[in-house]
Amino acid sequence: MNFLSARFSLCLFASVILFTSGCGDGASSKPKSAGPKRIIILTNGDSPYWDACRAGLEAANAELKLAESGLKATLDVNDGSPQGQLQKLQQYGTQNDIAAVGVSAIDANNVAVADELRSLQKKGVKILTIDSDLDRSKFQDARFAFIGTDNLTGGKVLGQCAKGLRPDGGEYVTFVGRTGAQNAIERIGGFADGAGDKFVSKDTMADDTNKDKARENVRNALGNHKGLNVLVGIWSYNAPAIVDVVRTADRRKDFAIVVFDAEPDAITAMKDGQIDAMVVQNPFDMGYQGVRLLKALVKDDKETISKMLPNHGKPNGDIYDTGLKVVVPNADSPLNSKLFESSVEFLDLPKFQEWMAKYNLSGS
Repeated sequence: MNFLSARFSLCLFASVILFTSGCGDGASSKPKSAGPKRIIILTNGDSPYWDACRAGLEAANAELKLAESGLKATLDVNDGSPQGQLQKLQQYGTQNDIAAVGVSAIDANNVAVADELRSLQKKGVKILTIDSDLDRSKFQDARFAFIGTDNLTGGKVLGQCAKGLRPDGGEYVTFVGRTGAQNAIERIGGFADGAGDKFVSKDTMADDTNKDKARENVRNALGNHKGLNVLVGIWSYNAPAIVDVVRTADRRKDFAIVVFDAEPDAITAMKDGQIDAMVVQNPFDMGYQGVRLLKALVKDDKETISKMLPNHGKPNGDIYDTGLKVVVPNADSPLNSKLFESSVEFLDLPKFQEWMAKYNLSGS
């Protein structure tokens, strides 16, 4: 055997030894197990309102046994801007472990966000809107369904609260994070309908989810509109902002204060007599039912999908309503259940706190 042949044989023998030594039962030969696929709920901002949604999501993780299905649900907190929401959606598109996304659309008419949701769907990611929808007349195809409050009805109920508190009417200002959000559009429009012709809107003031600006807006409203007698909080953190400014100005007696949602600070304020009525959503159920439907979509569980959305494909059949509560401080409130539709649950604050305690919630 010449030198070159001997060298070739030695190399071949070494290669065989290396190959066979790598094919045994050692840990290095086992493929890495894939982690769970993620179901993400993407918020619009960082309000304590989302704590209840997170609690519902975690309950769904456990009760619906997501881990056994190779899934895990998580809450992703946006920075309060449409651009931040868009960037997160774009990041999801680069990650192969995301199975489904539920998004609280911060801007109902944001074409870029709608396009990104469509792009995610083309990659097989299941999409819902939760808490705040896209403009359904333009972007219905960008998501499978909406889970949350009937915001038009919610606004109407809040307007009915104002009407019950100020039957002679008056002037009001609505305070909100972003006027372009679908929930804001519907709530503000619904409020005007529920309050009626005796009430005049003096302004709608947006704060872009900036808490300092939210308080500044209230101060400016009090200074600019001398006939103002109703203050309306449209997003959850607007309630504490209204209370802070009115308390500092020592003008509580001048205003009926009606708000959406029940942040912990708002609950304390109502207990202290600083808020007259809260129209409360159910973010716990949004988190739970959002995960439930997204899991069903991922697993092609037609039975669950049909139970949750029996009229899907028909007008408004892509909406899962998580319900509304009206909360008042106590039995001395001039408001009562007869003022509202039977589907609206009417509670005083102690009863509402009992409901929260069942789910270990600090707000809703």
